[in-house]
Amino acid sequence: MSGSARSVYRPTPFFAHHYTGFSVRLSLLLLLVAVLGLRHPAAAQLLPAAPTFTRADSLRGHLTPLRTCYDINYYHLDVRLDVAGRAIRGSNEFRFTATRDFTRLQFDLFANLAVEKVEYGGRALPFTREANAVFVSFPETIKQGRRAAFTVYYGGRPTVAENAPWDGGFVFAEHAGGQPWVATACQGVGASIWWPCKDHQADEVDSMLISVTVPRGLTDVSNGRLRRTTRLQGGATRFDWFVGNPINNYNVALNVANYAHFQDTYAGEQGPLSLDYWVLPENLGKARTQFGENVKPMLQSMEYWFGPYPFYQDGYKLVETPHLGMEHQSAVAYGNEYQNGYRGQDRSDTGWGLEWDFIIIHESGHEWFGNNITSQDIADMWIHESFTTYSEALFVESRFGKDAARQYIRGQRHNIRHDAPIIGPYEVNEEGSSDMYDKGSNLLHLIRTAYVPDDARWRELLRGLSRTFYHQTVTTAQVVDYFNRQTGQNLTPVFDQYLRHTSLPTLEVRFPVTGPPLARWITEVPGFELPARVRVAGSGEYQNILVSTIFKPIDIPNLTRGNLEVDTENCYIGTLLE
Repeated sequence: MSGSARSVYRPTPFFAHHYTGFSVRLSLLLLLVAVLGLRHPAAAQLLPAAPTFTRADSLRGHLTPLRTCYDINYYHLDVRLDVAGRAIRGSNEFRFTATRDFTRLQFDLFANLAVEKVEYGGRALPFTREANAVFVSFPETIKQGRRAAFTVYYGGRPTVAENAPWDGGFVFAEHAGGQPWVATACQGVGASIWWPCKDHQADEVDSMLISVTVPRGLTDVSNGRLRRTTRLQGGATRFDWFVGNPINNYNVALNVANYAHFQDTYAGEQGPLSLDYWVLPENLGKARTQFGENVKPMLQSMEYWFGPYPFYQDGYKLVETPHLGMEHQSAVAYGNEYQNGYRGQDRSDTGWGLEWDFIIIHESGHEWFGNNITSQDIADMWIHESFTTYSEALFVESRFGKDAARQYIRGQRHNIRHDAPIIGPYEVNEEGSSDMYDKGSNLLHLIRTAYVPDDARWRELLRGLSRTFYHQTVTTAQVVDYFNRQTGQNLTPVFDQYLRHTSLPTLEVRFPVTGPPLARWITEVPGFELPARVRVAGSGEYQNILVSTIFKPIDIPNLTRGNLEVDTENCYIGTLLE
């Protein structure tokens, strides 16, 4: 999780580790707010100081000319896992196309792993390292349009994750009497924590071969399709997995255990979709039941709302892991211990979240948002998490109806912290607030309610999003522009308020002594407009009243302070009656 689970829901805010306290001035202001009892929610949104970023952050997050000069076409990652020594050694071949003339480029590998050699055309190339970046110099100019390749040989003891998937690295665990159980999870921190790559979401490799050698008796399960299994001299086995679709770096995974394997097929929109399940042998019976009850209903709902599963060529897999879960493309990591809910709990506190397995539904939803459509900069991770968290509600709607889905979406709100903007700082590999999950989901439901209430139109808008950006990396601007075009409305101020600010838009309604009530929105965004759904209590359907930041009359007969009812069930907004 999907999330920094990353994609898995984080119970604490992503920014928590950046901030250690408030200034005296900020504390006094907070006290003043409490004393005055300010009613406008925006008044309480006091942001901590901005985090400080280093050159290492820029090297990781910024697309410099040394990274944009080449476009990755293909990787062959070939690694040998030393389970007992908690070490890896291997190589990665980079096949690329030059986007301009260059003699020098950057790839990425964490500094605790040694670069043994960089080979090009049979020759070793000179390289230098700074932080987790590696700079390679070529003996001649690589001309624009040329296709070329180099191979990085490396090894060492990779970072061991202390609390995967919320931090990145390897997980070395055991099961069933000491059997080895190993996995990787590296969203957020980056794939270069364990293998050399061009570690930026903006450039997804077109296809990839993943070769993993493990001790005999163990199986590696990685992304894509298993091409071959080879017994090697010395008691090891190599597994070759081929990914035929574009894949972002953090999705590339190895999972190693003495796995049991079973299969099924789903009759999907593009024909038969292979379902492969790799689980610990002692959990085979539970897996058959839990996966059987959740996977096909999930696929039916996701394909209905978002269009065909994006990776038919590579199939769909669930792989049991010693961490909670992650949206590893075509090899979704599963560690929810064969129970419904999120670790047995209902994140919505409505009861609906206990009717299905959160990790299966949420992490698989990332196949559409995060894997099919990927944000170019990690600052725009809301594109992954908001849509995927909303997919949970759509799954509830598919299974239990619209009333249940509305309850679930409203229930998501108690997780919202309003601690920092959802969109993070760009070009430093930094996510925004964890509100990208539940606040983002409520934003999408508000847009559906206010602008696209027709279910068929809403479904087509979501399916069109998958078609328009199929296997692409995107920006916030592109996604918002898509919504603007599809709705025929300027929704940019609405997205800006929810994504770039911490406070909710607040509907202020005044009741003068004479004349109709007056309404406006209180927001930080100039030009903000949004229909407010209001009615006389008990009178039937809500009426959509277009409200801006300037007071305008509400033309509803007999509306008073005592009988005004605002739709806050479907619209996540604040209200203020004067």
